[in-house]
Parts: sequence; structure tokens; C-alpha cells
Amino acid sequence: MEIDGGHCNSGNNSNRSAEVEGEISVLSSNLFLDHVGEVTLTLNSDGLSWKSLDSFDNDGSTCSGIKILPRMATKMATQLNFSDIYAVELMNRDMIQESDHTIGAECFLGNDSHDSGMNHFVVHTFQKSKSQPCLWILAVYMLGHKDLETCQMWVNKINDSLNKEVGRPKNLLVFVHPLSGKGNGWRTWETVAPIFSRAKINTKVIITQRAGHAFDVMISTTNAELNSYDGVLAVGGDGFFNEILNGYLSSRHKAPFPPAPSDFLDALGSDRNPLVNDPNGVDSESHNIKEIDPLLSSSAHNESGFSHLRTNDGSHSVDQQTEYPLPNQRLRFGIIPAGSTDSTVICTTGARDPITSALHVILGKRLCLDVAQVVRWKTTSTSKIEPLVRYAASFAGYGFYGDVITESEKYRWMGPKRYDYAGTKVFLKHRSYEAEVGYLEVESKKDSSKSDGSRIFSKAWSLKRKKSERIICRANCNVCNTKPVHSSTKSTPATPYLSAQETKWLKSKGRFLSVGAAIMSNRNERAPDGLVADAHLSDGFLHLLLIKDCPHALYLWHLTQLARKGGNPLNFDFVEHHKTTAFTFTSIGNESVWNLDGELFQAHKLSAQVFRGLICLFASGPEV
Repeated sequence: MEIDGGHCNSGNNSNRSAEVEGEISVLSSNLFLDHVGEVTLTLNSDGLSWKSLDSFDNDGSTCSGIKILPRMATKMATQLNFSDIYAVELMNRDMIQESDHTIGAECFLGNDSHDSGMNHFVVHTFQKSKSQPCLWILAVYMLGHKDLETCQMWVNKINDSLNKEVGRPKNLLVFVHPLSGKGNGWRTWETVAPIFSRAKINTKVIITQRAGHAFDVMISTTNAELNSYDGVLAVGGDGFFNEILNGYLSSRHKAPFPPAPSDFLDALGSDRNPLVNDPNGVDSESHNIKEIDPLLSSSAHNESGFSHLRTNDGSHSVDQQTEYPLPNQRLRFGIIPAGSTDSTVICTTGARDPITSALHVILGKRLCLDVAQVVRWKTTSTSKIEPLVRYAASFAGYGFYGDVITESEKYRWMGPKRYDYAGTKVFLKHRSYEAEVGYLEVESKKDSSKSDGSRIFSKAWSLKRKKSERIICRANCNVCNTKPVHSSTKSTPATPYLSAQETKWLKSKGRFLSVGAAIMSNRNERAPDGLVADAHLSDGFLHLLLIKDCPHALYLWHLTQLARKGGNPLNFDFVEHHKTTAFTFTSIGNESVWNLDGELFQAHKLSAQVFRGLICLFASGPEV
């Protein structure tokens, strides 16, 4: 339906107050609100409110076969903010019952005595679940008047106000993974597509046909084309979102590489400066990397699922004429969950629910998200040095985590249950790997102002704090909303680390059951508090988790704590937990593979750094 921008007729029983300078004029009418009766409806600059003029019916009514008692009307809201309204439309009762019955709307309809010859308009909003506040349930309010022009006037006026809501998208690029999770990708999109249509959001939908399809589309889309969209949606799981994220960043993100593992820095250049991954104006010879080919080898497609994944050296035809600064505050990403774990959605919205995620998108919610840049220097111990850049938004894991995803690939036919089966098999084998991990020491601001003036740094033992000391990331998080410590240039976030002379690197070497880097808490249904309960979405840090070799029973205890709400999986002597901004990794002896956001990534030597708030999501953070 196109919005009617014509003159608004006040209609019968309606009046408008004088125009308030700089604000929307107040509009008031006597209308019939289904299941309530006659009300005085008022529109002001913030939203709608109403006051009942009728006593409630004693008989109640039925909506979609559900009995609605009159006493429920007393519990209904008496006002709605425009920020919570996603659509309004002129329609009849049959249309609203038919459309919303299929998408789970909470109905506020009734068969009152005033219904004869009534014209209706419907206000679409949502309610928070009483048992799960992060779960948003569609709700509709149907209002009626015998004069059609009065109803049309209200629709026009409300639409005018909704159009003034800042940050709501108008055009979206949507990628649908049809086989995601249990093969529900397309059905999930069909569930939420009517909500986007009702909100008058234009969607260009691409159903992926193969692994790497979304990556190829994102990397080949010019910046000018990308600027025509307000956001990009992924209908799928964490791995699918990672594919889209890499396609977006690989050709656009210009930043120095993180430091390489120390034992071959000399092979890259005697000046020991970090390599710069910048296609515009970077003289590779000045960094002594002329001999290094940054392109992906042909074998990498099989391990990652991405075709022609490369660093942002300009090899792909993305227009560099159009300025595209990062982070880009305008373009946001959204995820409609349809995967096996959907950890990113749970951490950013608090609910693994397609309708909730769709509403976050439609209402224009905004949340910044840290992203880790991971550089593979060598694929195997005998490989030559070939830097390859990948990005991860939630987790990078080696050892147990890499083995589980490798094993699970053999049982894709099992669906999400394959992870439980693969995890059990890998646990029983109890494999450990020898490796060397270097990480940047981070000063603890809380401890730096001790009375003795000493500078206390965040050691592994200092991070084993009590549950009461945890600051959990929530909506409107104070930690994420503080200003970054590191300054940034016009187009590129600052590197998360300082020069080598101003930083202190520490090393941990030994046999590890797993090496993990959590960029967010990674809450999911198997780990309700996540890997790190108090990890934040946009604080510029990652949490390095080193699980040293230990007896089988102790490791089982650690995993049990991960699976328990309120557990403390990091409070073990064999667990090292370091809050840092960058780390390096070198495998020694037998090798596992890395798990980057659910995607396989083979690497003998790699380094990683986190960029604070590199992308924006359509989300507001979990409320509980």
C-alpha cells in the first residue's frame, strides 16, 4: 500500500488542536477499539493514547479460536509509542484475522455491538513476553469508525509520524540460505516476509544456490550499489552470517595486519613494522613483502566454503572511487535466525526467534559489534608464508572446537544434532595439541589506581572473579557505550595495539585441549551463559581461553559448567583466561583446524586482532 500524503480530513466526531510550532499537531477522535468499546483516541508527538468511554461487555469474544475475556481489556495498554509501532493500514476484519493468524500475532479483536457498518484501520505493534522479556510477540489494535474518511485520516497521520522515526530501513538486501539448520531457511523467510511487506520495506531477496554464493555477491557488489541499501539481512545461521561479513569486509576494510608470530617476523622485514593491508597507496616494498602472494590458494575454497576469498588488495572489482569508510554507521546487518545454534542472534537480541529479529530490523534498532581480523600466515608447517585475511564476529577456536566442527561435517544429514554427536566423539578421544600462543597484555583500569601507585595488569588469575563482580552485557550497556580508548582516523579504526615499544607481549606454551578467542559471550542453548558470561559486544576486547591438557574427568567438569546456567567454567587451574586485543598462534607438532564462527579454517600460524564496533547490527542487546 502506498502512503497517501494528501490532505487529512478531520471527519465526523474528530477535532484537531492548533498546530504547535516545531511539533506534530495533536489529533483526537472518538473511535471504537475492538474488545474495549468506544474510546477517545489521541495522537501526539510521541505516539497514541486512548481513554475508554464504554463499560466493558460481559460476554467476551473469540479471536482465532482463543477465548478473550472482557477482564483482559483492563490489562491492555492505554498508549502506544511510535517507536513501538511498525505499521498501520486500512483494512477489514477478515483481512486482519487471515494475515496475522499465520504469523503469530496477539489479537485484540472482538465482536462488539458497534461493528455494524464499521470501517477499520489496524495499528501493528508488539508486546514483550511476560515469561521471556527478550521475546517479542506481534500485536494488533483494530480501531473503527463509520466514516471512512476519518479512518483514512488516522492512517495518513500515523504513517506521517512513522516516517519521521529515525533509523528505520526502507531498502534491504536479503540473503536466504535455504538449507540452513534443519533446512528451514526459506520457510523462516516466508514467515517474516509479510511483516516487512506490511512495514513497506523493499527487499531484494537472493536465495543462495551454493557455498560461497553470498560471499561472491557481497564482494562483487559495488560500493555505489551497496549504498542504495539501508542494511543486509542473513536468513540462516552463524556460519552464513560469517560468509556475508567476510564478503563485505574483505574488499573494504583497510587496516594494518596484526603482528605476526615472533619466530618469523624477520622473514617479513627487518623493520618489524606491522604489515599494512591497504589497497590504496600502500607501497608493499616499504614493508618488504613484495615476494608474498596474498591471494588464496585453490585448496582454501574447500575448507572455507568461500570461492576466491582474498585479502583486500584490490584483486576483486569493487569500485574504489566511491568512498566507503568503516565503521559505516548507515549500513547495518541483520540476522533472521535459521541455523543450528544462532549464537550471534541470542547474544544481540536475547531471543532465538525470527519474528523478534525481524522487528528489531523493521524498528531500526542499532547496536555496534566488535569484529576480529584473523590473518593466516602459514597453512601448514611446510607451507610458504601467504597472508590470508578472514573475519569473525563471535568466536575463533582451535583444538576441541575445531575437531568438533570437522567431525560434524561428516554427519550433516543429522541436522543440528550432529554437533552433540560429534562433540561426544571428540571428547572421548581427548586429543591435545602442542602450541605457542602470544597475547598482548592489557592494563586493568580498575586496578591501575591502587594506593601504592603500581600498575596492575590483567593476569589469568585476576580474571577468575566472583559471579557478583561480573558486568553482563545488556541493552544500553554502559561498558559498550563508553568512548573507545584508541583514537581512529577518518576512514579506518585505529589498530587495537600500539607500537612494539609501548606494549608488552606475553607467551603461553604447552599442550592444549583447546585454544579459543571469544569476541562475544557466545550464549546459546547448549551454553546458556556462553563461553565467557561477561564478554561484551562492543568493548574492543576479545577473551583468549587456553584450556591446558588435563585429566578426562576435569575436562568433563569444565564442559558441564559450560552447559549449566550460572556455572563457572573458567574457575579451574587448567584454564587460562586473558582479556586482550590481539594474539598470535603457532602450532607445534600435530595440527587441528580452526573454527571461525562455525566455518573451518586451517592454519599453522595465525594472528588476530579485534576492531571495536567495526559493524552495526539491527539489534538492541539482550534485556536479561
